[in-house]
Amino acid sequence: MVNRQFVLARRPAGMPQESDLRIVETPVPSPRDGEVLLRALYLSVDPYMRGRMNAARSYAPPVEIGEVMVGGAVARVVESKNPAWQPGDIVNLMMGWQEYAVSSGDGLRRIDPAIAPVSTALGVLGMPGLTAYFGLLEVCGVNAGETVVVSAAAGAVGSVVGQIARIKGCRAVGIAGGPEKCNYIVKELGFDAAIDYKNESVPDGLRKHCPKGVNVYFDNVGGQILDDVLAQLARGARVVICGAISQYNSTTGIRGPSNYLSLLINSARMEGFVVFNYLSRYGEAAREMAGWMMAGKLKSREDIVEGFETFPDTLLKLFRGENFGKLMIKVG
Repeated sequence: MVNRQFVLARRPAGMPQESDLRIVETPVPSPRDGEVLLRALYLSVDPYMRGRMNAARSYAPPVEIGEVMVGGAVARVVESKNPAWQPGDIVNLMMGWQEYAVSSGDGLRRIDPAIAPVSTALGVLGMPGLTAYFGLLEVCGVNAGETVVVSAAAGAVGSVVGQIARIKGCRAVGIAGGPEKCNYIVKELGFDAAIDYKNESVPDGLRKHCPKGVNVYFDNVGGQILDDVLAQLARGARVVICGAISQYNSTTGIRGPSNYLSLLINSARMEGFVVFNYLSRYGEAAREMAGWMMAGKLKSREDIVEGFETFPDTLLKLFRGENFGKLMIKVG
């Protein structure tokens, strides 16, 4: 039996190239006492992976040259020497970009297929959904009646942000690229309004749909759109920095906000966060969101690509804006 792995071959300069990654084959590992052998079912594809390819200091260490690319997965236990786990159990874990992995059981989160499709553990009930939950409810402290704006609103995180905002009695305005995505977040997910950044002026859209200003902005893209929203902040606004996908492949340095004085003028604040700060509360959030799903209040869309070998090109879909919903790969 062979375990295929994607390892980092070199650090990208700008947009990643397929040659920055290479596939290697190693023997499938055997579990020792207390361990389990896992086989990947779905592998998550996320924007943060681009940052982990760099050597720069960040909230997590970079992937070293020759190491397996980091990433979350849904996997099945195929062999167990740990009494807490049985063959056939489905789990969520960080196992990296490989088909098989051995685990001591630490960091495994059990998935109940009866609650929702197991793939949702990488999306709405996984890291992206938890990011939306804690970023909006804990970091921003959103209140009923406020106007919440979110960028990349049709993506894995943004789509959940807008829906939670609506559940909490807020007005949700999403910024997305193209008519299809904008129609989806309004007609399918219940956003109050959408701004198509590819075909209309974002400042004009914000003035139209947020006449009293923006109370909460959940930023996933950075760059010009961040500046546009800062110019429309309401007094006491909160801006959460979740990501900056427009900047990840820059070869000239990260573009920071030029409208930051709006924070001063409006007594507003801007804060960055990573979901791992709330690790001890994952279960609490996942249970509440699963309840919303069962009640029909929370929906998700998945963009699933078939085949382990498609990883390099699938990753690039994120930066070309081609994915629609939570992007992942179904393994074999």
